[in-house]
Amino acid sequence: MAEILKRNKALAVNPLKASQPLGASLAFLGINKAIPMLHGSQGCTAFGKVFFVRHFREPIPLQTTAMDQVSTVMNADENVVEGLRAVCEKSKPSLIGLPTTGLSETQGTDIKRLVKTFYAKHPEYAHIPVVPVNTPDFTGCLESGYALAVKATLEVMLPEKTGNVGKRKKQVNVLAGSFLTPGDVEHLKELIEAFGLRPLVLPDIGDSLDGHLTEMESSPLTVGGTPVSDISTMGESIATLVLGNSLFDAADVLKAQTGVPDYRFDCLMGLEAVDSFVSALAAISGKPVPEKIERQRAQLQDAMVDVHFMLGFARVAIAADADLLYGLSRLVTEMGCEVVAAVAPARAHILASVVAEQVAIGDLEDLENTAKRNGAQLVISNSHAVETSRRLGVPLLRAGFPQYDLLGGYQRLWVGYRGTRQSLFDLANLLVEHGHSEPEPFVSIYAQRTGESRATPASGQTH
Repeated sequence: MAEILKRNKALAVNPLKASQPLGASLAFLGINKAIPMLHGSQGCTAFGKVFFVRHFREPIPLQTTAMDQVSTVMNADENVVEGLRAVCEKSKPSLIGLPTTGLSETQGTDIKRLVKTFYAKHPEYAHIPVVPVNTPDFTGCLESGYALAVKATLEVMLPEKTGNVGKRKKQVNVLAGSFLTPGDVEHLKELIEAFGLRPLVLPDIGDSLDGHLTEMESSPLTVGGTPVSDISTMGESIATLVLGNSLFDAADVLKAQTGVPDYRFDCLMGLEAVDSFVSALAAISGKPVPEKIERQRAQLQDAMVDVHFMLGFARVAIAADADLLYGLSRLVTEMGCEVVAAVAPARAHILASVVAEQVAIGDLEDLENTAKRNGAQLVISNSHAVETSRRLGVPLLRAGFPQYDLLGGYQRLWVGYRGTRQSLFDLANLLVEHGHSEPEPFVSIYAQRTGESRATPASGQTH
């Protein structure tokens, strides 16, 4: 088990963390015709929107209750009620996500009571579900906010127990963790469909934030994602796949409410982890593993043989949210790398299982200091770590959120046999490009040195 090092600073230097309201908003953006409305100041939403737009390079629908100085001191309840009414009237969403921010949490807002007040004042909008979730940005991180939003969505949207488990014989619930990119989600749906199953993904950012063009010039709501009507049918599925340790609490809610059996996975990177996932799909469907997937596994095995000389004994530093940090540590250590620095922005249960001696709760300054002290040869983190890697003089593999200095990071495939294979190639290429190549061949001291020849003394030469 990794030793967890507590924060020892009163502030963040070169911050790693993205806030809980951002994570909750990301979860709601994976639901079709939904809109997140942050209860806080306009700045909270504006900065969040900038992060999303730079990462996904898409228009992002976000709303705010626009708390100002007066409403912060006196009362901001009316901002929430009036904001919900305006969004319902103008945009007619299928669902509204209502995360709090540090400002409203410090004020002591009872966000769930305000939703009840809204429905009491405007019963004409009772058909539009509003999902309140407490996500103060002074605690947690993007991953925990995302998980809280998924849990709150299930609590609001799931009907009372119906006892219809397995009614939809091919439907499989998928609770998709925040470490998955739209490219990951899209690939996982293809894997599930290869077994003749129908995936119901919540939230489905692979459908809403995959970067596709539409006929509409603009939309005030999400385009694509999990249909709200499908969420209520999750109790009729034959199984649930839970992807990411951070969603285990949400999975507990789903299982207790519906009785649908679940299969839980901490990560989907590396041969062993993907094998477990594919085996679960075979067990659920009752079908053998398709030949296409077996070939992908064989391709990964060949890639592991190709890169193991480059990756063996490489010293890696990783900074990411807990689920991603765990998955990346498993991926690199399975190939013989050593994780010499590991940093997460907030505590989580899975951190104790990270394959490293120590995991620090901190920021990118902590990563930089530890990586420098332990001689890291490569850094894996988001785009905020560009200057960190430059100062260390080592390459950076961008992973996590946000990625804004290169195109396509949001769509990159990390999971499954294909994603793992590409990740290993990228890791090996970065190390080779920056001077870390496979070991030099051993030459015995007794062997004749190359180019040496025994010269014959010239005639008449004395010794």
